Amino acid sequence: MGLIDTHTHLDFPDFDADRPQLLARSRALEVGQMVVLGVYQRNWQRLWDLVQTDSQLYAAFGLHPVYLNEHRPAHLAELEQWLGRLAGHPQLCAVGEIGLDYFLPELDRDGQQQLFEAQLQLATDFQLPALLHVRRSHAQVIATLKRFKLKRGGIVHAFAGSREEAREYIKLGFKLGLGGAATWPQALRLRKVIVDLPLDAIVLETDSPDMAPAMYPNQRNSPQHLPEICQALAQVMGISPEQLAEATTANACELFGWKNPTQPL
Repeated sequence: MGLIDTHTHLDFPDFDADRPQLLARSRALEVGQMVVLGVYQRNWQRLWDLVQTDSQLYAAFGLHPVYLNEHRPAHLAELEQWLGRLAGHPQLCAVGEIGLDYFLPELDRDGQQQLFEAQLQLATDFQLPALLHVRRSHAQVIATLKRFKLKRGGIVHAFAGSREEAREYIKLGFKLGLGGAATWPQALRLRKVIVDLPLDAIVLETDSPDMAPAMYPNQRNSPQHLPEICQALAQVMGISPEQLAEATTANACELFGWKNPTQPL
């Protein structure tokens, strides 16, 4: 049951003590490719150094809205330089993690919007998917995406919106990232929504080290939990884990332009 983790932060210090062992355990559980996302300028080099140690790790670079007050105009210029320098490299897969966060009131919304649009423009210029952080800001994100019309779409990470919002993202060419949140029994609204999602619009993720599933409360999340997340989500959706694994792996490979490891040569 081959799986792809489309959203991790494996470069974070949380994994410094046992990163090689964790990767080995994950691979033993058939979690193959993993996307590692940049969130601020100071982690891009560390992230790139990490993915260069493993051909099944892939990098996305971005300026995350939660760290808005840490970002500088020079960082946006540097992001463009990184994307230009690595253009065409097989382990550069996306622009991300970018987006809008309206949950934290201290984050300036105009500043977030300007940064978001600038990075969507980079995704357009370099013909890369965009990996989105969307928190209490679906309407504004959807309106913005309608103006940019990204050719390669992207992923709405940790999707927790409505059926109507899901339909809008899908029409715009985006996949919906599902992970630990929907494994919690109290996530009643989200569970009702994911039952109706088309299988060709879903990808799986962990958001490691965050968003631990219900099976591992208050613990560090990691890619090795993805098979159990897949099993739990499949149960909610009324399908087999194998069906969900096959569909989500195919979806991720299509989005990123990867060869599907589960398909014969």
